[in-house]
Amino acid sequence: MADMKKEVDETLDELTDYVKKQRWWNRVFGKNNSRPLADKYTVGTQIAIGGVTGWCAGFLFQKVGKLAASAVGGGFLLLQIANHTGYISVDWKRVERDVNKAKKQLKLNVDKPSREVKTKVQEVQIFVQNNIILMGGFAGGFLIGLAS
Repeated sequence: MADMKKEVDETLDELTDYVKKQRWWNRVFGKNNSRPLADKYTVGTQIAIGGVTGWCAGFLFQKVGKLAASAVGGGFLLLQIANHTGYISVDWKRVERDVNKAKKQLKLNVDKPSREVKTKVQEVQIFVQNNIILMGGFAGGFLIGLAS
């Protein structure tokens, strides 16, 4: 009995040393990310990881979105004031010509997405399919983060 307890203690010590040497992201996500998280963690852990990361992403998205909207709106307002008071003048024909050229380029690129885009989309689809519980937690956390 004492020998078995000593063996278990030694094994736990070795395991503890191994875990301490690992980086935290390797402990959470593992070195080989091709294996789905469902094989590594319980459902509750997956939902918790997804929910916390989703909340953080949603909260940051909300704050950065407000900042970006304020910057773009403020810049547009300043440009309109400068245009109205005569400090700047806008060549609207040139703007229209450039916008039409950009539209044509976008239409050409939308018809046939590049191979890299297709590959990345497939990788994301496979990841979501393999980790659906984590993605559900992330989506919920993201919405809560947006609301907070």
